[in-house]
Amino acid sequence: MSASHKPVGWNRTKVLYDAALLAAVAGYILAYLWVGPLIQRTSLPLDEQTLAMKAYGSCAFLMLTLVLCVGPLARLDRRFLPVLYNRRHFGVITFAVAAAHALHVLGWYFAYSHLPQTEALLAADTSYGQLRGFPFIPFGIAALLVLAVLAATSHDFWLSFLTPPVWKALHMGVYAAYALVVMHTALGALQSATNPALAVVVALSVALVGGLHVAAGARERDGAVARAAEVEPGWMATTTVDAIPEDGAVVVHLPDGEPVAVFRHGGRLSAVTNLCAHQNGPLGEGRVVDGCITCPWHGFQYRLEDGCAPPPFTERIATYRLKLDGRRVLLDPRPNAPGTRVEPVPVPGAAA
Repeated sequence: MSASHKPVGWNRTKVLYDAALLAAVAGYILAYLWVGPLIQRTSLPLDEQTLAMKAYGSCAFLMLTLVLCVGPLARLDRRFLPVLYNRRHFGVITFAVAAAHALHVLGWYFAYSHLPQTEALLAADTSYGQLRGFPFIPFGIAALLVLAVLAATSHDFWLSFLTPPVWKALHMGVYAAYALVVMHTALGALQSATNPALAVVVALSVALVGGLHVAAGARERDGAVARAAEVEPGWMATTTVDAIPEDGAVVVHLPDGEPVAVFRHGGRLSAVTNLCAHQNGPLGEGRVVDGCITCPWHGFQYRLEDGCAPPPFTERIATYRLKLDGRRVLLDPRPNAPGTRVEPVPVPGAAA
């Protein structure tokens, strides 16, 4: 797989992914519109506009929760990787549902204001001096703006234009959006809710997102990770040959510099940067498929000996020199230029 700057290339997997996602969204909203009036503790029936507003808002909140759960789930169990591959589609649809919620709010609560709708929205509540009744609308607006930026820059054109490190840092803003949505809900809908169901859902959502990230972090800390230490001029001790799984890698953290993935394949060792050229995905968490390092995030591939994507693709990553000191693997911490060939190091006694 590789990147090219053209409209989304639809394939069977993407079509099925989006079809299932859209069906789930439609099913949730229709079910909410049907079940909502039955479970709401209100003295008067909810109007259709308010019910639709709540349906879109709650759906967007749950979708954003799932978006943040996909990453750690994929780290904990590789069976979730197919869900991760098209997570950007998930994010764009989440923004669309959140925008529908905002449009319903504007169209119902501020349609007859003497002020322009957006101005009326911001002037609706200015009680910033007290906790109870603290304005919740600005948190929702800020969250929607963050999601809009992420959706607008989701295509690989922006990934290449901004460079993967900048693009990835920008898209970490999804966590800020989630925090803003939680604040928007806590200061808004939760203040007037008479049914504890919403409070339970919000609490479980926050606990799920936090718990999965803690579990994934612990798994990564206890997994195949090593820290390099200099043992002779120009060389650093990393790990042992026996610690590197066949067709897998050990990730080495350098004191200064990006992490390095040391792979073992066919009785030989090779080292490349741990950062995929596509989205800085963790190559060391991937495996060797058909003789190529395969990124676990989107399947981008690179040859072990030179870090080049197989033709016709053109991506390249940095390579590193290795040597053995007994069973200990030594690494030259100075990266070679992307695409530089480095002869793999044979493992003594290993079957090729």
